[in-house]
Amino acid sequence: MLKKLSLRQNLIEDSAVEPLSLGRLELILRDNKLAEVPDISIFSRVLVFDVSFNEITSLEGLSKASSTLKELYVSKNEVNKIMEIEHLHDLQILELGSNRLWVMVNMESLTKLEELWLGRNRIKVVNLCGLRCIKKISLQSNQLTSMKGFEDCVALEELYLSHNGILKMEGLSALVNLRVLDVSNNKLTSVDDIQSLTKLEDLWLNDNQIEILEAITEAVEGSKANSFPGFSM
Repeated sequence: MLKKLSLRQNLIEDSAVEPLSLGRLELILRDNKLAEVPDISIFSRVLVFDVSFNEITSLEGLSKASSTLKELYVSKNEVNKIMEIEHLHDLQILELGSNRLWVMVNMESLTKLEELWLGRNRIKVVNLCGLRCIKKISLQSNQLTSMKGFEDCVALEELYLSHNGILKMEGLSALVNLRVLDVSNNKLTSVDDIQSLTKLEDLWLNDNQIEILEAITEAVEGSKANSFPGFSM
């Protein structure tokens, strides 16, 4: 009847992961010494799989994961390509922050994905592969210079883009469900394209190159009926 097995912060290496006869399970192997993705097929029907904070260089081996997987965490490793996840049709959370990713690929089939965390990588261009159901996206601390690419994410509620090189706020008008927008620590000179974001609650604009606040009043006019608690400059 075991539901969660956590072995985080141990000294587990690849050879130490052996078959266990366990069913629907949350398996935590973060903070160890894994150099590759363990053979997840030896655990039947894993629902949550966490191998963050290891020394993994490739996602090779995830093709053996059950299609029932709902949450996958591989942050703080050395992964350089998104691969072998196309069959994970029930995946809801994908965490690949703090790796060495350059491009966003192979996610077209993740139609149930709600959260995508890709902060602290080397991504230059947004490519969300048609993920229309996604609600949270983090691309903080990458190499973005443009906000284009989010136009089809109509269900998006939280968008984190701080610490990039973004020059202009654009492509936001269709994101009518957006509640949180973080574009701090970029190269913005003005506030644009948020007039239709009537559900916006948090707007982070600190550490940019904005000189005047004149555009703010007009930009948040539509939010007044729903309340606009504040924004950070």
